[in-house]
Amino acid sequence: MILNLSDVLSEQHKAIREYVPIEMTSFKSEMGTYNITDTTPLELSVEYAGERKLWIRGKGEITAVAPCDRCLDDVEVKVELEFEHKITTDTEAEDQSEELDENNYIDGYSLDVEQLVYNELLTGWPTKILCSDDCKGICNVCGQNLNRGTCNCEDTSLDPRMSVIRDVFKNFKEV
Repeated sequence: MILNLSDVLSEQHKAIREYVPIEMTSFKSEMGTYNITDTTPLELSVEYAGERKLWIRGKGEITAVAPCDRCLDDVEVKVELEFEHKITTDTEAEDQSEELDENNYIDGYSLDVEQLVYNELLTGWPTKILCSDDCKGICNVCGQNLNRGTCNCEDTSLDPRMSVIRDVFKNFKEV
């Protein structure tokens, strides 16, 4: 959704306070593509802050489906969006901000709400997604989800730092 900022940047500096629907159906990043299953309307406020600067504040929530980092089962991930940005609309400062890629959601008198939400998701996305704190993961040999049951694979993999101790035990077996 594109919001028109001409009222905010005009002589009257009329603020915008709206509940904007989030129309994203998926979130795509370098980590993968995640389906968005639920959103709350974004409570958005845009006010003039003087000297061609804007205060942009927002609050909302997005629920997406992502795989657990240990067992790969699908998990619902809730991301709280709460942000406050003070940005400039000067053309000279705009050239500098393009280098920093800070406000790629404002183009002249238009605010791209979806791009703003996408940027906030990039910074607010959890670094570790688990289905539960005690997730056991998957078997390194057969790929069995160890939360659902055990497998018959032999766990012969040892920590490489323990190889010296294993060698000591082998030497004593020969005696």
